[in-house]
Amino acid sequence: MKIEQASKILNQMHQGALPNERALSFHLFAIKYADDIRNMSAKDIAIGAGLAESYKTDIRKGVNLAKYVKVRK
Repeated sequence: MKIEQASKILNQMHQGALPNERALSFHLFAIKYADDIRNMSAKDIAIGAGLAESYKTDIRKGVNLAKYVKVRK
């Protein structure tokens, strides 16, 4: 997966999330695709998705959480 693809998926997940679950979409994205995005720049993924650079922290948190959790749905 390339950064452009990751950014597109993140944008779709963020836009498709319920308003009160949008913050969770960053973590869910990163957990689901951790193996693919682990070595990518979280900053570049966030910016490529049209989101603020500051969301890089949430993306990294999700990647780190992926070692401990699994997506249920």
